[in-house]
Amino acid sequence: METLVKMEGVTKVFPGVRALDNISFEIKAGEVHVLMGENGAGKSTLMKILSGVYQPTSGKITVKGKEFTHLTPKDSYECGISIIYQELSVINELSILENLFVGKLPTRRVGGIRVVDYKGMTGRAQEVLDKVGLKRRPSQLVEEISISEKQQCEIAKALISNADVIIMDEPTSSLTTSETAHLFDIIRQLKAEGKGIVYISHKMDEIKEIGDVITVLKDGTYVGTRNVKEITLDDVIKMMVGREIKGTYHNEEIEDFSKEPVIFEARNINRKDGKVRDVSFQVRKGEIVGFAGLVGAGRSELMNALFGAEPKLSGQEFIGGREVTIRSPYEAIKNGLAMVTENRRETGFLNNFSIKQNISIVPFLKTSRGNGLIGLLDNKAEEEYAAKQKTDMNIKCRDVEQNITELSGGNQQKVILGKWMAAESSVIIFDEPTKGIDVGSKSEIYVLMRRLASQGKGVIMVSSEMPELLSVCDTTCVFRDGEIRMTYAVREATEEKILKSSTGEE
Repeated sequence: METLVKMEGVTKVFPGVRALDNISFEIKAGEVHVLMGENGAGKSTLMKILSGVYQPTSGKITVKGKEFTHLTPKDSYECGISIIYQELSVINELSILENLFVGKLPTRRVGGIRVVDYKGMTGRAQEVLDKVGLKRRPSQLVEEISISEKQQCEIAKALISNADVIIMDEPTSSLTTSETAHLFDIIRQLKAEGKGIVYISHKMDEIKEIGDVITVLKDGTYVGTRNVKEITLDDVIKMMVGREIKGTYHNEEIEDFSKEPVIFEARNINRKDGKVRDVSFQVRKGEIVGFAGLVGAGRSELMNALFGAEPKLSGQEFIGGREVTIRSPYEAIKNGLAMVTENRRETGFLNNFSIKQNISIVPFLKTSRGNGLIGLLDNKAEEEYAAKQKTDMNIKCRDVEQNITELSGGNQQKVILGKWMAAESSVIIFDEPTKGIDVGSKSEIYVLMRRLASQGKGVIMVSSEMPELLSVCDTTCVFRDGEIRMTYAVREATEEKILKSSTGEE
């Protein structure tokens, strides 16, 4: 099997942090090489070196027999290396067509003048869109399509460059089961064409299905490379985290929550667009209430309406037995309602702010007046909030002055959780909280959610991963077509029941 890329002795040192230490890694033609490790292990840094975003401190890279001490983005592109980032990089203001060809517009000669070949672009775009199963016109604006469709657009963007090496960073994080199955078909086709695939994922069930070999990194060091057929999932977890992960996070002391006080209640919630219809539910002390359902069922739309991020037509909300009026996120914050959003890059944190500033912004808003326009910043309080949450949330960073964009996805999520903890929110909505997060960090978040519930806070969780819902939630509401169709207590819930209720087969 031909070696397309060989990385040897790659080390990367940032100020105060050794992100990679003497890493070697190979990508072969017709092979899916799974790259795993906890958040902060160095996976993204290694791939950013390969794509030319970062320059290694030492080491060498050989691409198709040509040796480099480092790659620039131009070198990487010309060598046929393409990367699909976990955090979507599509430009909302451009069309799908323009996104696919951004920075590399094809041209043709007309009357001695070189012009953009829009006809050729459209034909090629339609070809790759069909290949990835994205049923949209190339002229469609990206801001008008869903998150899962944006993910498909990213995959199409990689395919259109005719890359020989394609790096996929959590490519299924926003895809439905059927979209994931289609992606795997595409990957198998690319393998057959002799492409080398680097597949970064934290979903254990995907490894066995699509991977050929697996390399594990831990704290910037190389742990080992194994054949997927010869390794168990328990072996992978031990290599990644060096410890056993708890299998269930239910409140085992309380089985019947009916006698516990109601922490949060939604009554007859409706949206004007019909995506949420007459939804009512309660969250009691010690209880974690989960929302299952297919992508597009309306779960996120419900949570956005409850949080005031999107308007609701009618309905009431109660926190601690008191009716609250929430027409905006600011009113939600003032009333003690928090929301960890699905898309952390766009709505979860402030990109140009430090860890300290991101953590302290919500406590500031909670004590401010005039929709956050009136109030005083307290530098000492900022320092205290940040220091406490860095410790409590186990945030891996150089210091709290570090820009949040420099952190791994898992540590960014911990900062987001930290800001709501600092604000002492009464009710926390978790919308896909472990998306793109490693198994160790997932475990930490589950433990945190359970701790919050036991402290008397309302905990609501939206997740598209049924094993996650079954291991964490005490009650699971199945959402379909804007309505709660079934509600299962923990002892009743099974994957089969939830799936049938989600698809209308119950």
